[in-house]
Amino acid sequence: MEWIIETEGLTRFYGHQKVVDTVNLRIPRGCVYGLLGRNGAGKTTLIKMLMGVIFPDRGRIRIRGKDFSELSPDWRQNVAYMPEGHPLFGWMTVQGAVDFSRSFYPAWNNDLVLRLLDHFKLPLKKRIRSLSRGQRAQAALALAVAPDPDVFILDDPTLGLDTVVRREFLESLIQIIQRSGRTILFSSHILGDVERIADRIGILVDGVLRVDCSTEQFKESLRKVVLEVFWNTSMLARHSWLVGAKSGSSRCELVIAGYNETHRAQLEVLAPCRIVEIEMNLEDAFIEYTRSSNNSVHLLFEEHSPGGAK
Repeated sequence: MEWIIETEGLTRFYGHQKVVDTVNLRIPRGCVYGLLGRNGAGKTTLIKMLMGVIFPDRGRIRIRGKDFSELSPDWRQNVAYMPEGHPLFGWMTVQGAVDFSRSFYPAWNNDLVLRLLDHFKLPLKKRIRSLSRGQRAQAALALAVAPDPDVFILDDPTLGLDTVVRREFLESLIQIIQRSGRTILFSSHILGDVERIADRIGILVDGVLRVDCSTEQFKESLRKVVLEVFWNTSMLARHSWLVGAKSGSSRCELVIAGYNETHRAQLEVLAPCRIVEIEMNLEDAFIEYTRSSNNSVHLLFEEHSPGGAK
């Protein structure tokens, strides 16, 4: 398998705080990779290091097998970057933004840009500051695609967009970018968007990459199990596979990592009145995992042990 983005031990401090902690990341060619985490988890810092905006204190970054620190400016145009908020010069017209951006790239597909702007119905003479958030996102996407890069790194590209515009933006993103086998890494707080388009996900918790697996595998690896019981859940606390637990007078909800028949057999020993297994969507699984007191449970590179998750 060809790895397009690789990091080894990537670490970044701000003062004495370790914001990104020894991240080992591998993203294959043609993958749409969703980078997730709660606010302050380190997503934007990781993305900025991948783009060379800031430098790691430790670790290495390779893009298409080459050390990022050794890449020439011409070669770096193979990597497109859309920062959070789609910052463009508001005083420029759309045409002015195209001309300005084109001056930085030896290779520039102007016909493609114009077709995209026409598809998005963006008037060339309109000033950037008068565009809606959705229109700015569309303009930023057109400018990012123009140099024909192999890799797209997007920091929360749909932030602030309404539901309809967000859906149209994502559909355009996939049609334009992935049709040529390009690789996409994007962060997002909209878990429904991630579930729709991401092949794989990574979840940062306090700067540590705790999850790195396919989207479907993450959803399947966490299972909510509801027991009708009359006992305290503290007796389960010693199990490493228990991500979270809460109980009422006669009901106990458990979130279990790597759920399998072994876990069910262990729960049946407790003689509950009933066991109900509930599948979770990506948003529910993410919330349960990241708010857990036991989110040190790792789900990395699709490796799971019978009694829990690695």
